[in-house]
Amino acid sequence: MPRCFWCTDDPLYQAYHDEEWGVPQRDARQLFEMLLLEGAQAGLSWITVLKKRERYRQVLHGFDPERLARLSDEEIEALMQEPGIIRNRLKLKAVRQNAQAWLKLEDPVSWLWSFVGGAPKINHFSDRNQMLAVTPEAEAMSKALRKAGFNFVGPTICYAFMQATGMVMDHTTDCDRYPELSGSAATA
Repeated sequence: MPRCFWCTDDPLYQAYHDEEWGVPQRDARQLFEMLLLEGAQAGLSWITVLKKRERYRQVLHGFDPERLARLSDEEIEALMQEPGIIRNRLKLKAVRQNAQAWLKLEDPVSWLWSFVGGAPKINHFSDRNQMLAVTPEAEAMSKALRKAGFNFVGPTICYAFMQATGMVMDHTTDCDRYPELSGSAATA
């Protein structure tokens, strides 16, 4: 199946591309998970995080924001010894901080989706050179998240989050997922 240029032949990466990336996500727990994982990715490749996602789910209590908001300093130090995740103290402290900020949001799903007007922004890129790393929407989301108390939510991380959760559909026009996710399958 033709896939986007960034998708390697790794079966885990292919499954992520084929089943998750760009699919509109409105489940609060899934959005929270992806926001934390995108923050964990900072400075690394997505496949690195993807290969560690199951272990993250185990050691971060299924990405339960209420539980993560109560992480103790001792628990964070214990996570620093966990070889199955990215052992970065600042990123692990951001998990607690971001969970606390998440819980203060009245309706995090609607709020996050508001940065794209509540509906997926469909791009029609035919070439990787047309794709962006940051958009005004991602910059606005980043600024608002930081103001709300989040960390590891720069504009590039926010745009990757928007792509991953289907707020932005960036499958290229030559990708098999493009027709379905762009809505052109229904009009073709």
